[in-house]
Amino acid sequence: MQIVRTIAEMRAVVADWRGAGLKVGLVPTMGALHEGHLTLVRTALEKCDRVIATIFVNPKQFGVNEDFGTYPRTEKEDAAKLDNAGGHLLFAPNVDEMYGKDGGVTKVSVAGLGDILEGKFRPGFFDGVATVVTKLLLQALPDYAFFGEKDYQQLNVIKRFAADLNIPVIIEGIATVREPDGLAMSSRNAYLLDEERGIAPTLYRTISEVSERFKVGGKAEALSKWAAQQLLDAGFQKVDYVEIRHGDDLTREAVKGEPIRVLAAAFLGKARLIDNVD
Repeated sequence: MQIVRTIAEMRAVVADWRGAGLKVGLVPTMGALHEGHLTLVRTALEKCDRVIATIFVNPKQFGVNEDFGTYPRTEKEDAAKLDNAGGHLLFAPNVDEMYGKDGGVTKVSVAGLGDILEGKFRPGFFDGVATVVTKLLLQALPDYAFFGEKDYQQLNVIKRFAADLNIPVIIEGIATVREPDGLAMSSRNAYLLDEERGIAPTLYRTISEVSERFKVGGKAEALSKWAAQQLLDAGFQKVDYVEIRHGDDLTREAVKGEPIRVLAAAFLGKARLIDNVD
């Protein structure tokens, strides 16, 4: 697997692939790769002839007092995992390459969808995500880009701006990859201590029960309050939200008989865990 660090190098490789008539897939990541990321790569290989993975810890999506400085950076190990999974190219730029010496002044913002749930508790987060993913899509111009449903709101934000901006890339969402006990795989799971790791699957179990209860007539507000208390009782220190939203449009309230999505975010030790189920 080839590793490049500049946009020009990546574009030159992609141009050669295009000249050979090959279909290209893109898997954007922030590194610290786990089986969820590698599933994205393997899925991309099923649809595309060549797969680019990116590793870039994006400063613009971290807020004040968040974990940008301590976010795990394991490029050597990540590159080996990508190579073993069949990736063809790793794009690993630095901040200056991605944003220029002045840091860049343009941002992409998705009003409404980007302001609720994660956007409410992490102001500016989705502006950072939307901006960097827009840049990656335009830098590589793949046929497909692959994202995990674990970050379900993020996936919806990306789909929306890609459609609004007429970016000619098909955005594919891939089902959340879980540990045997149900915990959604995440790079931030590495922050969990042994005792916390035993508590963490409560998040998945709780929102799964919320979904089941809502579908048989439970009230959304009451279920959200019940779920938050369940998590606190289990040992979570703080619950940002547990909400039931319309599955096709997260800005709408859930409607019985239509697709739903239960989304949650809660703190456990040093980790802020997010998850969702339909």
